[in-house]
Amino acid sequence: MADAEVGDDGYREDPTVNELQAVYAERVGKAAALFVPSGVMANQIALRVLTQPGTIVVAGARQHIVAYELGAAGRNAGIQFDPVDDSDGTIRAADVVRARQAADYHQPTTSLVCVENTHMPAGGVPWSLSALRDVREAAGDLPVHMDGARLFNAEIATGVSAAEFADEATTVMSCLSKGLCAPVGSLLAGPVDFIEAAVIERKRLGGAMRQAGVLAAAGLVALQKMVDRLADDHRRARELAEAVAERWPDGGCVPERVVTNIVLFHSRAPGRVLDHLRSEGVLADSIAPGLIRLMTHHDVDDAGIEQAKRAVAGAPH
Repeated sequence: MADAEVGDDGYREDPTVNELQAVYAERVGKAAALFVPSGVMANQIALRVLTQPGTIVVAGARQHIVAYELGAAGRNAGIQFDPVDDSDGTIRAADVVRARQAADYHQPTTSLVCVENTHMPAGGVPWSLSALRDVREAAGDLPVHMDGARLFNAEIATGVSAAEFADEATTVMSCLSKGLCAPVGSLLAGPVDFIEAAVIERKRLGGAMRQAGVLAAAGLVALQKMVDRLADDHRRARELAEAVAERWPDGGCVPERVVTNIVLFHSRAPGRVLDHLRSEGVLADSIAPGLIRLMTHHDVDDAGIEQAKRAVAGAPH
């Protein structure tokens, strides 16, 4: 980062940012890409470019873009969500078809379909290609946006390349600052005309940066050196899930379903559990009432997992 060659990215003249965007676009099989400060901004830009105010966006009820962006879509894009069932981490082609047909019955027109891969609130579940293709076909001429904040976790867990997944979507975004270890930043990719419009929306949202190559340099390391190591996160999460299932057998954590880096379980006393874990040096959080999330990442090594397992074993019910 200290040695990064930089320019003014406001004028699209930062060579390191330009390289990062090109590397990501190639990795996900898209024509162009844009570096933005956060995944939320990437999702919001996609909404602003791909939708029109007053239209419907079909998305899973628990997807990040629906539930974890503080209502930004309504404020930034003037759209409404049709929040469909995504309890298993996917949405159904039939729900997309229903939403599209609703416009014939005095209901709002659908402008976009959103999917999340991996699906965080379902426990980091990756999509299958066949399910994605079904949704893409159901969307017809509607664009599909993929929130791929953890797309590379899906790649490692399934053996399906990020480009193969992204081929089923019009646009895709990925975070560099999660399992890929960069301190800041996300990337948004799609057709050239989409990215040209996205540059304008990034500016409107305050996301244009100047000598951003300092950050993009870390993003290059993330994409080029940190993808394969995600397998270690997945292995450790499965090990942690086994400890969670043993401690809370009625908590809904099924270790066999933990294939990426997220462990979820229900608790009747989440505050007490979180306080106990914190007292043992283990940080966790809640993502819904009574639902606790544990996550593995680069800074949690095997010794850290052993520490977390001990904390879990001694936690209150």
